[in-house]
Amino acid sequence: MKNILFSAAFCFAALCGIAQGNDVELKLTLRDGNVVSGTSRISNIVLVTDYGKLEIPLKNVTSLDLGLSSDKPGAAKIASLVKQLSNSDEKLRKSAYDELVQSDIRAIVTISDLISSAGYEPSTFTDYTADAALSELESKYGVDSGFSSKDVISIDYEYTIGGVYDFTKIELKTEYGTLSIPKEKIRHIDVLYSGGSGNGELTFKLMGSKHISANPNGGWLKTGIMVKAGQKLNISASGEITFASLSGSAYKPDGSIAGSTAAVEAGMYDSYGSGATYPTYGNVVYKIGENSAQALKAGAKFSGTAAANGMLYISVYETVYNAANSGSYTVKIALK
Repeated sequence: MKNILFSAAFCFAALCGIAQGNDVELKLTLRDGNVVSGTSRISNIVLVTDYGKLEIPLKNVTSLDLGLSSDKPGAAKIASLVKQLSNSDEKLRKSAYDELVQSDIRAIVTISDLISSAGYEPSTFTDYTADAALSELESKYGVDSGFSSKDVISIDYEYTIGGVYDFTKIELKTEYGTLSIPKEKIRHIDVLYSGGSGNGELTFKLMGSKHISANPNGGWLKTGIMVKAGQKLNISASGEITFASLSGSAYKPDGSIAGSTAAVEAGMYDSYGSGATYPTYGNVVYKIGENSAQALKAGAKFSGTAAANGMLYISVYETVYNAANSGSYTVKIALK
């Protein structure tokens, strides 16, 4: 995955309170471990950088990891409380500590910055310390000690852009009503797509060096598409992948070897209308649900129905993974 990290500010139009865009399904992973799904009205993402303004089509956004933002207006108060931890009066130290650990999640950034600053002088007392207050706040809000202050957006499963985007909360419509969820309570956002909602055909790239079914780390590409049992599913693929694991032969999505005079006849490895599900080397395969162990053949052209409810994943079939593979397949998916 390619990473592009720079200081940036961008916002979802709907999340910033502007009622425009499309209803899209989101899955929010909260900092307390809970997961909530629903729909929100979102426009394309406007990304403002030092190099100009980018407008990213929503269909290209796959996920967002949210960092922690600091409480700039409250920074002076936090700094004063941290300083008070060095007071010789134990009651004052305890009072300052108790107030620190009751602060909201944004105090984590401020305290961390103070501790790591060049001019910071830790207290000589060991009963109520800034480090202890920081650890208690991180535990309280479910924040890892290696947290980031940057938000990271994933685009087309290939690129990540780090920065800061401006929104205070998400209005999420769920089966239990509309929930208003503050940004600081959200750890991760998955942008999901469901067929029949006007999203049209989506395009993905399967990389030979990564998206191989035998790769235990990231071999399956999460499309972000939610399917329902019985829903019509169309998959088409093109391109070539050279498998270092298969003597350097270049394969096509239908399972044929590129340039081979003994290439399979059209339809032999093609899933369109055949009903065959067992894949061969080089085939595009799919599964429904992250924990599904069944790799179903899509090949170069597939039309069928989903057998279960869940997230759609795609990969390239091979029983051995070799990172020296090269090339890619372009895969197009449409639901009805």
